[in-house]
Amino acid sequence: MDGTGTGRLGLDPRVVERARRLAARAAEPIIEMARTHTTVSVERALLRLAGLSGADPAGRPWVNHLVDAVRAQVGIEHGVALPVWDALTAGPHPGLRELAEAASRGEARFRLPAGPDAERAREAARRAARAGIDRIDARRAERDRLLRDVGDPPHPWIYLIVATGDIYEDIPQAVAAAREGADVVAVIRSTGQSLLDYVPEGPTREGYAGTYATQDNFRLMRAALDDVSAELGRYVRLTNYASGLCMPEIAALAGLERLDMMLNDCMYGIVFRDINPRRTFIDQRFSRQIHARAGIVINTGEDNYLTTADAVDAAHTVIVSQLLNERFAHEAGLADGLIGLGHAFEIDPALPESFRLELAHAQLVRELFPHAPLKYMPPTRHMGGDVFAGYLLDAFFNLAGVLTGQSIILIGMMTEGIHTPWLSDRDLALANVRYVRDACGGLAEDFAPRPGGLVVERARRVLGESVELLERICDDGLLTAIGAGTFGVTRRPPDGGKGLDGVAERADGYFNPAGEILDAEPGAVASVPPAASAASAASEQEVPA
Repeated sequence: MDGTGTGRLGLDPRVVERARRLAARAAEPIIEMARTHTTVSVERALLRLAGLSGADPAGRPWVNHLVDAVRAQVGIEHGVALPVWDALTAGPHPGLRELAEAASRGEARFRLPAGPDAERAREAARRAARAGIDRIDARRAERDRLLRDVGDPPHPWIYLIVATGDIYEDIPQAVAAAREGADVVAVIRSTGQSLLDYVPEGPTREGYAGTYATQDNFRLMRAALDDVSAELGRYVRLTNYASGLCMPEIAALAGLERLDMMLNDCMYGIVFRDINPRRTFIDQRFSRQIHARAGIVINTGEDNYLTTADAVDAAHTVIVSQLLNERFAHEAGLADGLIGLGHAFEIDPALPESFRLELAHAQLVRELFPHAPLKYMPPTRHMGGDVFAGYLLDAFFNLAGVLTGQSIILIGMMTEGIHTPWLSDRDLALANVRYVRDACGGLAEDFAPRPGGLVVERARRVLGESVELLERICDDGLLTAIGAGTFGVTRRPPDGGKGLDGVAERADGYFNPAGEILDAEPGAVASVPPAASAASAASEQEVPA
């Protein structure tokens, strides 16, 4: 290095630029695969945007019945739009719901229309898809108005989870958390929902270690948080999870119900839920296009790698995944202000200099992605039964977050290593982060790592290791790297896992009017302010975006 590095860490801009070029190269075959394939969930998402909702008495959604029927008769490689709207324009069914009901009874017939029939079906499908996109646009405009009228809290946003399994219990807990200082409320999903190839319907009260993600649950929680936002004079954001086998559908529902953030990582479902890699990457592109249109901040899941791999040895895999996530997000139309890249405070506290190493990693991420609303996750792997040590460790995490200008801080719970935290534990956690944030004030302005010191050298080393790994991925392919256990240690082969049977290569003439609109009209500028902070300001204009 020639001493002309940028930011507080003195990163070499040429190395940063090379890392991004390599990430783009590594991502390109995956992007091409996503552009040339479809899945049952992508096709079901189109039907949801067109207004089809509800389920049969057994709970099977009508979108599943309709897509399954089309798939059985003509396949989905041409998309379901032409067969479905051909049946609507030519048949006796007055709407999508009636057609789906007939399909569930085996009474609907589908074909691939041609000539004038195909054109009539195509125009009808476009009108239906446009109506759904217009509804998402209206909800985004609603958020923009509320942010102006109610007020937007400054960074870092305090992020808190509720997850009782019962939406009617979640709501009062979420409202109480907002009153105690939470800026973002996340309703964690019921265990195993990501493995369901359908989205449950209606308000639910029977989740396990979480609450089912449904359109009605989204609507109920959004209304409650809007009420408390007006009471508090600051907009409280709502988060859920767009991952798993129904990623595109849940993204569509989130856009329709004005959620603000969605967990949406390019590899989390592959590594930690054994969902087929091809299915995941195809679904995530369409879901991110929806998020871009809706102005929804995505949260990525790199923090999870450090629960299975060593946080020091695997630090570079976090950076590589973040660079890949950034590239996939940009290609899908997401602006930097909507790309909430994840990382975590997971180094073993018994390791000498552990806090300095954590600062190096956190500052490196901040300087690599100066405009991204970074989501920083608290210690979990090394939290045990000593609640006093846990509370202290969470305070160090909060200090690292404030000192390095993180954008979203998920509060740590001192008892999470023992049991599901109580409400009193949540109050203590909120008090912890409030104290650190208020006591530190603008301390980030004074954080200047010594050139040649441990923090600077550690950050440069991790960046160098990231470049080396990206070079190998470019040579071998990202699917091969995932199969070899590069991320989170777990090996996931390209043709293994759940959901591959729901993937189809697009045929000539494939038609999805929602995808057509989203490709032609990518997401506009984010309604969320960029993640400017004292710790990142020095590098914002110098590190390539």
